[in-house]
Amino acid sequence: MKVLKLSAQGLPQSWISLEQAVIHYAAGEVRWEVGGEVAVFRGGHNALTGEQSKITVSSIIGTRGVPNINPFDLRPGLTNSKLFARDRNVCAYCGGHFHEEELTREHIIPYAQNGQDHWMNVVTSCRACNHRKSSRTPEQARMPLLYAPYVPSLWEDFILRNRRILADQMEFLMAHLPKTSRLYA
Repeated sequence: MKVLKLSAQGLPQSWISLEQAVIHYAAGEVRWEVGGEVAVFRGGHNALTGEQSKITVSSIIGTRGVPNINPFDLRPGLTNSKLFARDRNVCAYCGGHFHEEELTREHIIPYAQNGQDHWMNVVTSCRACNHRKSSRTPEQARMPLLYAPYVPSLWEDFILRNRRILADQMEFLMAHLPKTSRLYA
């Protein structure tokens, strides 16, 4: 299980482990919490009061400090699993829905024609369509794209990079998606 760590201003920073979240709580760096309680960690007993220390971790935490990177300038890393999730496991050429192991990263402008490996030049393709298109452009292969590629937003990237998102975390992230996002169900 992961905790969604946000900046104090509410911008996603990273998915962190429960243990990393506890360190933020213990260091007094958690400014605010949203979402449900996901874990309780108990520590030692106070010698004077006998009271046991306890840290309750929420699913979403806002931490102190200002990130030194503008998250809107970040380009999300391109991985096959994030690409397939962006495209909802749908082949851009035949429109079929496939399991991840039946899919490939397809370059719209192929490497052989100086195509680059970035979000705007890749789509999800089934193996058969990828083989049929070969090292041609969609126009050359007479295989028009059924949807256009796009670079995921910061919020979409946080959804795409974590397979096990809690309901309250998903609700928080979905509330910030662009209206044009393919991630809306």
